[in-house]
Amino acid sequence: MNLTQLTSQIILMFILMLVGLLINKLGFMHAQTSSDLTNILLYVVSPCLIIKAFEQPFSADRLQMLGRVILGILVIYGLMILITQLVFKRVADTNLRRIMRYGSVYSNAGFMGIPLTSSLFGSTGVFFAVASLAAFNIFSWTHGITLFTGNQGSRRDNFKQIILNPNIIAIVVGLVLFMTSFHLPTIANSAITYVSSINTPLSMIVIGNSLADVKLNRETLDKRLWWVLLLRNFLFPYLAIVVLQLMGITGVPLFTTVLMAACPVAGIVVLFTLKVHGQPGPAVALMSVSTILSVLSIPLVFALVNLH
Repeated sequence: MNLTQLTSQIILMFILMLVGLLINKLGFMHAQTSSDLTNILLYVVSPCLIIKAFEQPFSADRLQMLGRVILGILVIYGLMILITQLVFKRVADTNLRRIMRYGSVYSNAGFMGIPLTSSLFGSTGVFFAVASLAAFNIFSWTHGITLFTGNQGSRRDNFKQIILNPNIIAIVVGLVLFMTSFHLPTIANSAITYVSSINTPLSMIVIGNSLADVKLNRETLDKRLWWVLLLRNFLFPYLAIVVLQLMGITGVPLFTTVLMAACPVAGIVVLFTLKVHGQPGPAVALMSVSTILSVLSIPLVFALVNLH
């Protein structure tokens, strides 16, 4: 893995975030616009990118490797959930405890991981990255939402969120295309290519726009949140390296899965906090600082990959 190329790509991502921040400061993007663009990214652009990645000749070896990656990701999630349950059990503040647990486990795989993977490794990288994206959606809408709602949440609604998630549907469609080696009509393939091409710049601009409204202070940036940043940005990505390499996973499958694991705190932590009428300040601050810190933490994580 070329660290210079990775660092350059991350810097480019942050430049695009600065464009989003500037757009916000100039008043060109309002809250409703940002919300609409987020929906477009999640429900239209990202599924197109996933389908595009799967449209390639069938390979039994590649499918087998994808299965090994999925197994590795399940082990990693299990370990992360167990560790956060133990580490943060003494945090008395319920709102802060659930933010810390969720923020430590769940990375911004969709908004930052997929664009980075696509830029660095192309469709081959996205092919393996969708395993992380699928796991994120499944665990987030089962374990993740339960951290906030306890047993009060509707399992039926959470199940629907998983099954009807456009990214999950796109993965199923993509797998069918891959296993049958079916090629979409040229005009449909071109349309998907055009739509998926806006994923990276639009994702970064939306993230930058959201960071522009963040106000960091002692009230929102509790000193205990630094433990979350240590886990999310450094220790858990290293855990992913160890688990995947013990399973014999190398090359692009290793790089893409570690990259998805090394992404900053997922922005959905703010939405889940608001869902239960919690104080969102710590969640917003955590997501923002983790995102800024990732410009240093992601290259460091990949330096560790090269050392192993």
